[in-house]
Amino acid sequence: MNLTKTSKYLSLILRHKPEAAGITLDEHGWASVEALIAGIRKTQKFDREMLEEIVRTDSKQRYSFNEDKTKIRANQGHSIPVDVELLVCKPPELLWHGTGEKYVASIDRTGLLPKGRLYVHLSGDRETAVKVGSRHGKPVVYQVDSGQMAADGLFFYRSVNGVWLTEKVPVKYLKKQGEV
Repeated sequence: MNLTKTSKYLSLILRHKPEAAGITLDEHGWASVEALIAGIRKTQKFDREMLEEIVRTDSKQRYSFNEDKTKIRANQGHSIPVDVELLVCKPPELLWHGTGEKYVASIDRTGLLPKGRLYVHLSGDRETAVKVGSRHGKPVVYQVDSGQMAADGLFFYRSVNGVWLTEKVPVKYLKKQGEV
């Protein structure tokens, strides 16, 4: 069963537009599993087994259930204001950000900004950043001096699926690695 299209729709609902399925998220981004299934079922075939398969097989681990699987949420990437209860973490000395070459001039001028999201997303290794950048055209990778950022008082969070998050990365902490 190919659930790719449904997974993208789930991402839209849980990160950006819960109203697309006629549901609401609580302040921490949690949605009722039953309401979510009923909302998606209005437009396509969908059941708990399909939802659990999407969560289990998602290579980026975008979603989490609560302990009794009555609620679900996206782990990060929201454009709507939710508090996914991230804990401040000390980052490694270096993190990475992959982007497309069309964004380089803006990044070189303003640094990394969350744009439509709540946080800037950073990768723990260069290879992952290259993959992320490839989704936006020809990839360009930036090395982030996250150790110095933390020493200077900027905060980092780590989502349950390992993505590093921060509110912004000023230009002085970026080192362009060039096109890949």
